[in-house]
Amino acid sequence: MTAIEAHQEERGALLITGGCGFIGSHFLMHILARNPERKIVNLDKMTYAASTDTNRAAAQYSNYRFVKGSIENKELVEHLFREHDIRGVIHFAAESHVDNSIANPEVFVWTNVLGTQTLLNAALSHWMESPGQPKPGHAECRFHHISTDEVYGALGPTGKFTEESKYAPNSPYSASKAGSDLLVSSYNRTYGLNTVITNCSNNYGPGQHAEKLIPTVIRSALAREPIPIYGTGQNVRDWLHVQDHAEAIELVFRQGTSGETYNIGSDNEWSNLELVKRICSILDELEAATLNQAGLSSFAELIHFTDDRPGHDWRYAIDSSKLYDELGWQARIPFAEGLRGTIEWYSEKLNHNS
Repeated sequence: MTAIEAHQEERGALLITGGCGFIGSHFLMHILARNPERKIVNLDKMTYAASTDTNRAAAQYSNYRFVKGSIENKELVEHLFREHDIRGVIHFAAESHVDNSIANPEVFVWTNVLGTQTLLNAALSHWMESPGQPKPGHAECRFHHISTDEVYGALGPTGKFTEESKYAPNSPYSASKAGSDLLVSSYNRTYGLNTVITNCSNNYGPGQHAEKLIPTVIRSALAREPIPIYGTGQNVRDWLHVQDHAEAIELVFRQGTSGETYNIGSDNEWSNLELVKRICSILDELEAATLNQAGLSSFAELIHFTDDRPGHDWRYAIDSSKLYDELGWQARIPFAEGLRGTIEWYSEKLNHNS
């Protein structure tokens, strides 16, 4: 057990922001199951992207506390730090849909940048006497910021993002996340706040909001509606199962080096068109009756190419070697298994609700 683990198990609550979002939900349930003695406080605004099912499931744990509110609310955040003696923060809360950021960038700056600063200021006030000097008993308090590979911009046909890659965000969403990353780093360098940052590749798994690519494909296919793909579908993404991501986050939070950034990916690249065709192939098998009723030989016949997204990044790929070399992490869930399980989850849910 590391010094961080030992200290954090002894006292103080863990604050999770955005614990009812997709990635936050999976991490919340993961950490609750593994920490029955430690108070876990979930601060979530409960926007359209939040899951009420997660909150109900988490409420079964006696050490769980839910607070509905915004990370931009300075008074609320400071109150939570005082009331619960927050000794660790894992910060998921963010506006994250690129299309929404193009239509309304202001809310992304407000939440992702100013909200992050509000949290950092509260942690600084609660944990630090002065720059470089933690308060007694607070030396191991840690702020873990969850970010994205999109801050690095886009790749060509070869190469991968590393922790040394230059920031080059191309959307209001990724620019706002880049801004929050830099704020976190600055609080570590300027004030000595104990911080770590993780930048992940595209997540997938059960419970993702319907606006994202994989749920959109499944929902459209089962409704026998056109399956939309931007441009030519040749944009490439590195897909990471959300449970693998949750395990990596816990590992970095507990054992990562203060001030460091760790990239999390699974070396699992697919073009959007390849991925959609693979989903359709699995659905052809799972939903043969629906397919026949629709008079289709394959759900892939529903694929429909739409106008490309403005500023659409062509390729993302993550080099996770630092995380493997320093902390021994690697993805566990094979893509074929994870994707099929995800499709089965959505298929059952959508058929049940139809």
